[in-house]
Amino acid sequence: MVKTFKEAAEEYEPKRTANIADLEKFDVSEPIEERTGKDNDGKEFKYKVLVRDKEDYRVPNTVMEIVKGILAANAKHDKKVTTFSVEKIGEGMGTKYQVISLD
Repeated sequence: MVKTFKEAAEEYEPKRTANIADLEKFDVSEPIEERTGKDNDGKEFKYKVLVRDKEDYRVPNTVMEIVKGILAANAKHDKKVTTFSVEKIGEGMGTKYQVISLD
């Protein structure tokens, strides 16, 4: 069945990139893949995504750095941490992330 422009417009949902902070929690054993995108100037850039249930969740570099630090600090004390939660604070260029170990 052919849809009218109006019907298609009403059903349209803009593609939104999910963020790791959209997840309640994640485990460090979940797969991470690298993707390539283009900025507003057409310049190519690479970013990482956590893949869950065939959906990509963008992982900001700052989150990777924080998790790396938490893992290293815990390893010094022979503690194993595997589960984390991420809170996103702010929007755009001013966005900050708080990473919490749930173990």
